[in-house]
Amino acid sequence: MAKNDLKTASVLAFERKLDPSDALFSAGAWEDRKNGAQWPAVEVREKSIRGTISNRLKTKEQDPAKLDASIQAPNLQTVDVATLPNNADTLRVRFTLRVLGGAGVPSACNNADYQEQLHAVVQQYIGEIGFSELAYRYASNLANARFLWRNRIGAESIEVQIRHLEEGNVTKEWVFDAHRLSLREFGAPDTVAKQLEQLAAVVEMGLSSRSHVLLEIIAYARVGDGQEVYPSQELILDRGDKRGQKSKTLYTVGEVAGMHSQKIGNAIRTIDTWYADTIDLGPIAVEPYGSVTSQGKAYRQPKQKTDFYNLLDNWVLKKQAPEKGHQHFVMATLIRGGVFGEKE
Repeated sequence: MAKNDLKTASVLAFERKLDPSDALFSAGAWEDRKNGAQWPAVEVREKSIRGTISNRLKTKEQDPAKLDASIQAPNLQTVDVATLPNNADTLRVRFTLRVLGGAGVPSACNNADYQEQLHAVVQQYIGEIGFSELAYRYASNLANARFLWRNRIGAESIEVQIRHLEEGNVTKEWVFDAHRLSLREFGAPDTVAKQLEQLAAVVEMGLSSRSHVLLEIIAYARVGDGQEVYPSQELILDRGDKRGQKSKTLYTVGEVAGMHSQKIGNAIRTIDTWYADTIDLGPIAVEPYGSVTSQGKAYRQPKQKTDFYNLLDNWVLKKQAPEKGHQHFVMATLIRGGVFGEKE
């Protein structure tokens, strides 16, 4: 087949290469972190409250008498809530992360010529650039505790312990003060730079298939006695129309408050600073269109030829390698995994 006849495979899928577990919550005292493994779990419980009318009113609803009448009517709500006990000031969050090899190798591809050219592109990236930059950014998002999401905000102190496990044994351990690492840029002060580079080297070994890598990540966030903490919230598509139903459901594993593995993975791959508006927003999660759902905006538009599909097609089909930053983005998207085949 002539190379200019090469087309994207209609079946093209990649498995994710960063594979986190769900994160589980427990609680204890900051001074007792050495016994964190024995801390009791954080449980989710229901709370019923009476809310007030606070939504924006339509013009026809702004009559003073009608508003007074609405305020008299109770707005009863039942929600899930998770808090630390009143004698515990620290949240403990634990999960594990597998770093798998074979980045850029499709798990399914129905076009042998396309797969051959894709393999050549990936090998070119590995040979000329390598996974060191991506690994450093993934490691930074572990060390800075980005995965705590809302639990990170306002925490007085955050300690992140990361252990490299082999056959169940700890072969290496790093401890980071998360507040010393920025969420806006990748880099580290001299006091922790060496540790971060060591952790990144381990992640790189996994991505490049040189070693099996399993990490245990434990974060301690000192937020205060009895303070509310934030597990993942469940998306329940069909709540029916019954009054008095629970309006917020939190995620639990067994009876333990937890965070979805998908949410952990999103935080770890928040490394994309190669899009156009990066100065205003900072790193965003690696997504094919640079989508940021909290803003309802895609930062990698197909018309600008900076989305994953345009970059990949130009690189593989036309042999036009994008600039270095976009090469990192394409490889990070392949590491993220997904189904990227062309519709027939």
